[in-house]
Amino acid sequence: MSEEPKEEQTDSQEESKKEEEKGITIKKEENIQEWYQQVVLKGELADFSPVKGFMVIRPDGYAIWQRIMDYFNIVLKEMKVKNAYFPLLIPESFFKKEAEHAEGFAPELAFVLRKDDEKDRLAIRPTSETIMYDSYGKWIRSWRDLPLKINQWCNVLRWEVSDVKLFLRSREFLWQEGHCVYATEDDCEKDTKKVLDEYKRLAEELLAVPVLSGKKTEKEKFPGAKTTYAIESFTPEGKALQLGTSHNLGQGFARVFDIQFVDKNEDEKTPWQNSWGISTRMIGAIVMQHADDKGLVLPPRVAEHKVVIVPIMFKGKDKAVLEKARDIRDKLKQYNPILDDRDEYSPGWKFNEWEMKGIPIRIEIGPRDLLSNQVIVVRRDTGQKQPISIGNVGKLVNKLLNEIHVAMFTKAKDFLDSSIIEVEDFETFEKVMKSKKLAKGLFCGKTDCENQIKEKTQGTSRCIPLDEDKKQGKCIHCNADCDTIIIFGKTY
Repeated sequence: MSEEPKEEQTDSQEESKKEEEKGITIKKEENIQEWYQQVVLKGELADFSPVKGFMVIRPDGYAIWQRIMDYFNIVLKEMKVKNAYFPLLIPESFFKKEAEHAEGFAPELAFVLRKDDEKDRLAIRPTSETIMYDSYGKWIRSWRDLPLKINQWCNVLRWEVSDVKLFLRSREFLWQEGHCVYATEDDCEKDTKKVLDEYKRLAEELLAVPVLSGKKTEKEKFPGAKTTYAIESFTPEGKALQLGTSHNLGQGFARVFDIQFVDKNEDEKTPWQNSWGISTRMIGAIVMQHADDKGLVLPPRVAEHKVVIVPIMFKGKDKAVLEKARDIRDKLKQYNPILDDRDEYSPGWKFNEWEMKGIPIRIEIGPRDLLSNQVIVVRRDTGQKQPISIGNVGKLVNKLLNEIHVAMFTKAKDFLDSSIIEVEDFETFEKVMKSKKLAKGLFCGKTDCENQIKEKTQGTSRCIPLDEDKKQGKCIHCNADCDTIIIFGKTY
């Protein structure tokens, strides 16, 4: 076991009080919403803005988003999608060109008030289909111009949100939005589903967040789309959280924005389009899924700093301990380690701080460890400690990071799987909704029926799983004959 100096084993009352105030004061199981807010704020991922409905993303929070961007930019390159940027302001008339799209986003639009724009008000983008497709109509002429695959990383604004839930819901958020044009429906549908698979892989392999993937109902699909697919996580709060969507837009937008091309036979054709996106909501999913009563628990593959080294120093022995701690830091530089050599805080204070910030691995080294040529390695996800010889630290850290990711994902996956309850009648369905679980059963797919279910239970359809076979039976609500299995749950 590593040690603390005797003079620091008993903190002063003042330091204990500060440490208590600095830590998470609400347990996850007692009040998950207040707990979540504290974890995000005290973990220094984000803060509230003085402007209602907005949030500030702090450097540690943005670092996670940067890791997500870095990961997904590689995917974009493999799919031959190019990054670009389009204007923040969109003429109101653009939205009116596609009726269903205009109606769907009307409550979310915020306009810039300028006297010189009175003839055509300018909206701050809630999504970029319309502004991008106006350009596509100018750029696409021949089959040689297709497929056209463009993505942009940007911010969007949806004004209907007023009550900020940091990362989960805010008026402004960061995202990527891909917009592609194809000569054939088959090519469009193939890529639409491929993107969904890539989103699922990102969530599970980078964030250790298991997700359901499937198709949305007519009621829940994107305004103006032919088909919408989505990935959904499920939080310990008992709510589904949509983390990404991929839409086959069909040919509707191409027609209203006059996107046409001449094929190899010199016939004029209307192309097919898709759009797809993920957002900073993914950071909220990480917190909800993995954090505990001590604070953040960051998945190793998304953590900017994977290791923190805390030297435990005694007067007269500081130099040797620090020298070895720096040597370990340099050997572990590929993990971007933090060396916490501050002398104004006790080791206990430092342990609590880095636990709250979710650093995956902590390495402790003191004078006795130095004599034994070892360090103490502590896992953030389980708190498990083990002594390791200094020479084996590099090899063990790499092994432990992989083990931590697998353990975090497995724990979350077990929770998701155990939360899905199969139902055959509406009475059972209502009980499942009250118990904050996911209900899986046959559903007719009619919008009226779905509206009634939401009125009665606050449950909404999350997705039609793509890997489920058709099954003949009765709708769990209206008893109509149907063959489609859908998962329902409450959401944010």
